[in-house]
Amino acid sequence: MSLLARLQRLSEAIRAGIAGRRCGGLAAAALALTAGVVTQTQAADPQRVASINLCTDQLLMTLADPAQILGLSPYSRDAARSWAATEAKKYRRLSGEAEDVLMLRPDVVVASRYMKRTTRELLKQQGMRVAEFDIAKSIDDVKEQIRRMGDLVGHPDRAEAQIARLDAAIARAREAVGRKPYRVLALSRRGWVSGDDSVTSALLSITGLSNAASGLDISSGGFAKLETIVADRPDFILISDDSDVADDEGSALLLHPALEKLYPSSRRIVIPEDLTVCGGPMLADALDRLVAELKRVGG
Repeated sequence: MSLLARLQRLSEAIRAGIAGRRCGGLAAAALALTAGVVTQTQAADPQRVASINLCTDQLLMTLADPAQILGLSPYSRDAARSWAATEAKKYRRLSGEAEDVLMLRPDVVVASRYMKRTTRELLKQQGMRVAEFDIAKSIDDVKEQIRRMGDLVGHPDRAEAQIARLDAAIARAREAVGRKPYRVLALSRRGWVSGDDSVTSALLSITGLSNAASGLDISSGGFAKLETIVADRPDFILISDDSDVADDEGSALLLHPALEKLYPSSRRIVIPEDLTVCGGPMLADALDRLVAELKRVGG
């Protein structure tokens, strides 16, 4: 018999007025079982969480109560890469190593599967529960990770609200793109190109645009020569910064005369890096930014 059925039978017996010692025993048993259910439910929902990865930082801040967050990764306040950098200043900044996490004794540690393995293994050896998240490579991956974090912190309703927000942004972007299957090349420092196996590519494809990296035989990301980019001639390049000053040699490529001639401002889509580094709720903002940029360039 299930626990729920047992509780229901006991409750019915008590209401029927079974007298004396038997009734008292049944009532006590019912209370004990009920208390056990409450205790198990409370134990199942971690109340104290530490994050040691930039992407799990942002999921955690979006979905958890502030009181649940014990600390965030050392990169959580990096305004160039963290969508929630300002919010992160409210929380303890961790070193990313095991020592300070062990001192906090969280119920669960959230981390990336691709960060330093020795740190994760040490935490596990010390009895820590470590929830490892993969790099999101598709919109389905993003939704799965939002739901998983929502379950970890006991707020699945907030997770579903964020997924609904993302779906609404996708719908707006699809409407804006319409029947214009532009080829877009996501281009970063030193000629790094985001391949088909990336969140940036997922954002393009789900709206009806195509990642021009496929024409360069780049599937998982890689460096492309300037001559190759110029010869391929995608409709637009997608960059994270529209500054007309190169901070270093790595960013100088984007200001090369050949690229500036072929891709002036009207052929450059600008989406800040902090909206695409991770897969999470910020992708709704990235999609809205994509729509605004397409309108700006007349797409």
